[in-house]
Amino acid sequence: MSKFDSYENELLDLVNQSESFEQVDSLDEEIMLAKQAAENYLNKTTNINLNLLESDLLKIKRKSVELNIPYQTILLSIIHQYATDKIKLGL
Repeated sequence: MSKFDSYENELLDLVNQSESFEQVDSLDEEIMLAKQAAENYLNKTTNINLNLLESDLLKIKRKSVELNIPYQTILLSIIHQYATDKIKLGL
């Protein structure tokens, strides 16, 4: 079994098929720029609108006061945990 996913395997194939590579003046600078680009891409946010039950929002706001954490941060954390399979829906 490959340690790479299909996208990574596709990239490796493209690299292997390349006939030449461009030499850079400063490898460290290129690596830093690539890391910044990746970080900017991964940290990009999008605004969304949600319709919540007012009672649910009030409960979350109450808990946020108890924890001294903004309620938006709590909601973002819950969504992130679900997206990364750290929590599951109890359906």
